[in-house]
Amino acid sequence: MKVYNDSKLIKNVLLLGAPKSGKTTLAETMYFQGGHINRMGTVEDKNTVSDFHDIEHERGNSVCATSLHTTWKDYKINMIDVPGFDDFVGELVSSIRVMDTCLMTVNSQHGLEVSHEVIWNEIEPYNKPVMFIMNQLDHSKSNFDGAVSSVQERFGLKATVFQFPVNEGENFNQIVDLVDMCMYEYPKGGGNPTKKDVPAELSDKANELRNTFIEKVAESDEELMEIYFENETLDSEQIMKGLKAGILNREIYPVFCVSSKYNMGVNRLMEFVCTTIPSPCDMSAEKTGDDSDIVCDSNGDPVLFIFKTLIDPFLGKVSYFKVLSGTMKAGSEMTNSVLSDNEKLNQIFVMDGKNRNSVDELVAGDIGAAVKLKTTKTNHTLVKKGGDITVKPIEFPTPRIQLAIEAESKNDSEKMVVNLREMTQEDPTLHVEFSKELKQLLVSGQGELQLDLCRWKLNHYEKINATFIRPKISYRETIQTESSSSYRHKKQSGGAGQFGEVHMKVLPYSADMANPTGVTVRNKEEHELPWGGKLCFFNCIVGGVIDARFIPSIMKGIMEKMEEGPITGSYARDVAVAVYDGKMHPVDSNDMAFKIAGRMAFKDAFLKAKPKLLEPIYDIEILVPEDLVGDVMSDLQGRRSVIQGIDSKNNFQVIRAKTPLSELYKYSTSLKSITQGRAAFTTKFAEYSSVPAEIQGKLAEKYATVEEK
Repeated sequence: MKVYNDSKLIKNVLLLGAPKSGKTTLAETMYFQGGHINRMGTVEDKNTVSDFHDIEHERGNSVCATSLHTTWKDYKINMIDVPGFDDFVGELVSSIRVMDTCLMTVNSQHGLEVSHEVIWNEIEPYNKPVMFIMNQLDHSKSNFDGAVSSVQERFGLKATVFQFPVNEGENFNQIVDLVDMCMYEYPKGGGNPTKKDVPAELSDKANELRNTFIEKVAESDEELMEIYFENETLDSEQIMKGLKAGILNREIYPVFCVSSKYNMGVNRLMEFVCTTIPSPCDMSAEKTGDDSDIVCDSNGDPVLFIFKTLIDPFLGKVSYFKVLSGTMKAGSEMTNSVLSDNEKLNQIFVMDGKNRNSVDELVAGDIGAAVKLKTTKTNHTLVKKGGDITVKPIEFPTPRIQLAIEAESKNDSEKMVVNLREMTQEDPTLHVEFSKELKQLLVSGQGELQLDLCRWKLNHYEKINATFIRPKISYRETIQTESSSSYRHKKQSGGAGQFGEVHMKVLPYSADMANPTGVTVRNKEEHELPWGGKLCFFNCIVGGVIDARFIPSIMKGIMEKMEEGPITGSYARDVAVAVYDGKMHPVDSNDMAFKIAGRMAFKDAFLKAKPKLLEPIYDIEILVPEDLVGDVMSDLQGRRSVIQGIDSKNNFQVIRAKTPLSELYKYSTSLKSITQGRAAFTTKFAEYSSVPAEIQGKLAEKYATVEEK
């Protein structure tokens, strides 16, 4: 494969957009235009270079970010095709980090969608240049003007029209290009166009739009603005200078036209990408963990950043990297600066979907891959042997949903856990943990679609039948009033017996609470509980009725019961306990006796103190089109939500609410169903709040039934 040793001839573009906006087809057409295949595949025929995983063939859409490359003249264009569903936002975040320009595909039938807003929220912190690609102009319901309006309502005139279709719809084959000020006419079925003059009837429209775009170009540079005011236009060289600056500084978001399905407008898009958008050398320097710059210089020391890991059933672990500095040569020995381990990259590859193209070297700014690295994972840095530069890691979104998972066969349980943990290497937004509290294996992620992919992989590749079930809820138990209780533990079974008697008070804990009345406080201890809240322990024993050596045992018994609260077996919190009296036996008293007496006295006192069950409440924000607000609100109210407010955000509405976690089960799927996939949501833990009495009663009754068994 050809070696590209000039970073300026490398362009890194990210293909992103809403589901069904044509990203994968655009990637396929660009790959075809570069001469890398003789015939374009289609998503329907399951033979595209980009969507190559079995699950993508089965579903008919992307679920993994796929790297591939194409060429135009002397330029190399690295591409990553990113899934449109927000369930796979981890793939989006890691790809944004390493690519230089975002090509945002827009389905010209629908215009800007909620998915675009979600994507934009991830792009914004990275300050990457953006182009909008109006796709599917060949569709009978294509509405280019409406789609552009929706983009400009959101981004203003920064979204600048560079091309417009002449005859969008089923007969689409003509595009007016305002940069070259000509019309491209494509043969039936697409391909290389004929360059023609702009038709006379479109001349006024073309001149008006061209003047708008030239004015935006002039605004990107003070010198150009002065020339524009003086001459009321710019020459081609000045336009190109201003274009490059405007795109790099995000003052201009060019709007282009394509029909990727019929290969119309794609070659012109590739030409513009190569000649106009920034190369890796033009972009801001990458940052180390201590905020130092890593300059994109092929003559510097090699620095590789691992941005993605793929566990391939045939190849094993594939590590995708970007060369941030230096020249990476096959066979080099590198140091993983995160782990201080050495790695040898015997071969390096350029990946085109599942196809590996072996290369001898890759220069700064290029994208590559290596297989079977020993310990290196996503977010790790490889540097010259002995080096210690560490690249600032990618920050991945926290999970939004959580489900419990069980293997149908107990023999598969251990194997299932191993495979799930491998999946977390591929997708860092996926979390797997066994909850000691809930006694369930929990899988957390961005949405049901992402978690269902895990189940599919277990079944498809490992033949493990697994089922997602409703996770238990991490309730908390506390009390509302003061109460007292005592318990005598007496056991005699021949030889030494067990004896311990404990008298105690329990009180609701608060940070400014006074000492309990009616007792003499000898010692006070406050304990931060691992599950949140506090236990305040007052030692009020006087006269030696309980030996000091047994106090820790009483405390241990109380803690044991707090780990399995009296109402539902959930953790108890925010309780104060005062041990003020008791009895002991000179022979039979021991640590075990007082631990049991302390636990049972605490349980009895807790149940007398108006126990209250608390449930986790989450802040939820839903981004939704205005016409669907009523449907989403009705659904939220049926989930015991408290609506906090509704705000406008660009072209959409944001509903803010507080919702119990128990009511968010499968909310991702429900929201997709209600809105036909046109809404997105985020969640964040807010607080613990009281469970309604009716629900508390049912939960307590259910727990009591289980305890009896």
